Amino acid sequence: MEQIDNVWFAVVNPHAGAGKTLDAWKKAEALLEQRGVGCICRTTDCKCHATELAYNAANDGVRRFIAAGGDGTVHEVLDGIMHSVADSAMKGYPVALSEFYLAVIPIGSGNDWIKSHGITGSTEDVVDLIACGSFALQDIVKVSLLDQERGCVPLKTSYMINVGGIGFDARICERVNAQKDAGKSGRMLYVNALASLLMSTGHFGAKLICDGRTVYEGDCLSMALGIGRYSGGGMRQTPDAVLDDGLLDITVIPHLPILRIMREAYKLFNGKLLTINEVVACKARSVTVVPLASGPEPVEVDGEVVGKSPVRFDVLPDQINVLHGR
Repeated sequence: MEQIDNVWFAVVNPHAGAGKTLDAWKKAEALLEQRGVGCICRTTDCKCHATELAYNAANDGVRRFIAAGGDGTVHEVLDGIMHSVADSAMKGYPVALSEFYLAVIPIGSGNDWIKSHGITGSTEDVVDLIACGSFALQDIVKVSLLDQERGCVPLKTSYMINVGGIGFDARICERVNAQKDAGKSGRMLYVNALASLLMSTGHFGAKLICDGRTVYEGDCLSMALGIGRYSGGGMRQTPDAVLDDGLLDITVIPHLPILRIMREAYKLFNGKLLTINEVVACKARSVTVVPLASGPEPVEVDGEVVGKSPVRFDVLPDQINVLHGR
């Protein structure tokens, strides 16, 4: 496979940002051209199309990708790259993940991942970062949905670049994504979903196994796992996460009285969540979450619901180059 250097492959989601993406992308494309950045552009037609486009481009030798949209578009482009890398290894010609570069033109409703990299929403600033080659290596997590009835063998694989969650987190994503599909946008989608679900979402039972050791077993409201610090419109469920330390940060919010949860909810946004005494926090390279008697719970990855528990999260040994603020 011949590697294609110095050409960026842009995947544009025209449905992101309440349909404003194409106008915003035209501005970005003109700025990229002015800065001498060569670019091939493809637009998506439906959900998961970005994954298909990125997968085919990676197979064709493309190594530089731009996701024009929100966190969902970034997630789909990453999935395409990662499935190409995995397939190449299976076919006997492994490709190093560190060969790949991933940038973003942040146009969507949710742009949480870039906050951990010190990137603003300014198109001009982002183009400047791409043009001057401001990139840093960061971890990627392999997410495997498991078949509990068959000894937890993998059923489906996805990849994570920011934060994932089980239970409450995933239910917020379900509600927010349904509202986005209805044409709504903005940070208040997350805040409104949070407020509504705090009053209605019950707890669930789960066992949390970190690097082979059971860290938590019992009822909880939420489990969050992150290599980034921000998710859900600015929530900080993994406030101490480090993007390149080879470890996942895990935060478990146990089952608490509803009034206590409402009283402490603001700490989801100010980075003080871990000061709540009952909250369980740890770091690990490999994490498995197994449902207890209450049954499977939805799992979200980078704001997209990918299935239900049981699930395993593994930090990969290789890292990818991503856009990083100076």
